[in-house]
Amino acid sequence: MTEQNYESGENVPSRQRRRFAGISSRAYEHPADRSALVALRKLSGFDTVFKTLSGLLPERSLRLLFLSDSVRVSDAQFVHLNDMLRDACYILDLEKVPPMYVSQDPQPNAMCIGLDEPIIVVTTGLVELLDEEEMRAVIGHEVGHALSGHAVYRTILLFLTNIALKVAWIPLGNVAIMAIVTALREWFRKSELSADRAGLLVGQDLQASMRGLMKIAGGNHLHEMNVDAFLAQADEYEKGGDLRDSVLKILNLLPRSHPFTTVRAAELKRWSESRDYQRIMDGHYARREEDKDTSVTDSFRQSAAHYADAVRTSKDPLMKLVGDIAGGAGDLGGRLRDKFTGQGGGAAGKGGATGDSPGSARPDEPRDPEGPEPTGN
Repeated sequence: MTEQNYESGENVPSRQRRRFAGISSRAYEHPADRSALVALRKLSGFDTVFKTLSGLLPERSLRLLFLSDSVRVSDAQFVHLNDMLRDACYILDLEKVPPMYVSQDPQPNAMCIGLDEPIIVVTTGLVELLDEEEMRAVIGHEVGHALSGHAVYRTILLFLTNIALKVAWIPLGNVAIMAIVTALREWFRKSELSADRAGLLVGQDLQASMRGLMKIAGGNHLHEMNVDAFLAQADEYEKGGDLRDSVLKILNLLPRSHPFTTVRAAELKRWSESRDYQRIMDGHYARREEDKDTSVTDSFRQSAAHYADAVRTSKDPLMKLVGDIAGGAGDLGGRLRDKFTGQGGGAAGKGGATGDSPGSARPDEPRDPEGPEPTGN
């Protein structure tokens, strides 16, 4: 695809949507994702070095593969997808429209990859599964990855991980590698939450975003599904049961690069109800021109605050126990026994203000996942 640039008065979305001129990806990034990206961006020349070494990576091979064995979206092919792509870039003010390909694959999927410039790939399974508004949110999701620079930094970190794997024979090497991979996947999962937010900013239709996630989870049977029931699954999953369930959830999540679909839906809904989202929609958001002045320390502080708030407000048994321990709750042995067995006796009345007694039940209303974070992200 030839480079496409927007000029004044051209390429407006197919229906009236707000445009976010000069928006910084910091405006919608999840705090944990944002802190990692801000730190990497401050390392002057870091990504440039790896771009010059792109010949060592399979990027060129992938570009040739998609060019030769997929369909490139353009004014002549998959025109409706091309319109959505240009709309998404217009709304998020991404000047250069990345090449997009449709690849034959029955598995619904989409990705944004590349070092020199991002490439967006969507599968035929996804194109056939989603309607126009749902697909618009997905394309916005991928454009959000491009604006954040996820494609560059993901590729860099994967490259570093591959190098580290070659020295895994060193004593304790496997332990160190697993720590790197685990941390990398945690960032990947948070970057997906960031991109979901970008998809909502592009589509500006929460129900379409919810429908798309439901279809990814349950297929093209929308008449058999219900958004409220789907979100209730996320709430049930988070509450978990006892500590055995909490441990199993962690083990299930560790090998994944994406959060579970119901969790993504619940996270996106909470963000759509937050003050930060409303301020963006009102035109008050972080600008790219301010990115160079962003403080790494402040970003990490916001990330730490987010995780602390997530532990404090979580309904998961393990996270509640961690919160109790941090709060100095008594009878730790009894609590561990009750949490693992799912029993409510023994220490039920001894936990104080942060315990699990009937009088201290946590509220179930949605909370802003960003907590008291300053506006502007």
